[in-house]
Amino acid sequence: MKQKIVIKVQMSSEKCRTKAMKIAVTADGVSSVAIQGSENDQLVVSGEGVDPANLTCLLRKKLCPATLLSVEEVKEKGEEKPEKKPEVHSFSYLPQFPVYHQLYQPNPNYYVYENAYDPYPADNCSIM
Repeated sequence: MKQKIVIKVQMSSEKCRTKAMKIAVTADGVSSVAIQGSENDQLVVSGEGVDPANLTCLLRKKLCPATLLSVEEVKEKGEEKPEKKPEVHSFSYLPQFPVYHQLYQPNPNYYVYENAYDPYPADNCSIM
C-alpha cells in the first residue's frame, strides 16, 4: 500500500530544507520526497511501508520541531481489483452456514472445587 505523508517542519533556510530531505530519504520504504506549502514548510513523503510516527520523531530529533499533518493511501488508476466473494457450495442434504461457524470453538468450562485439600488451613495456627 503506497502512502502519502505530509509533515510540517519548521525550516527557516535552504540548508534546513536540504537536511530535512536527506533525513526523510534515509527512512525505510521512502520512494520520493518533496517540499510544499505556502512557506515551504511542509515535507511530502511518499512510499510503501513508511512509518509516519517514526519519521516524524526522527525529524524532531535530528532537525527541529515537526508535526504530522496527514497520512493517506494513494491509489493508482490501474490498481482497482474487483472484490471476490467467497463461494458457498450448495448441497441439498446439508444446511448452508457461513464459514466462521465451522471455525467457532466455545470457551472451555471451568469448575471450582469447594472441598479441595488445603495444606495450610486457616484454623490451625502453630505460632500462637
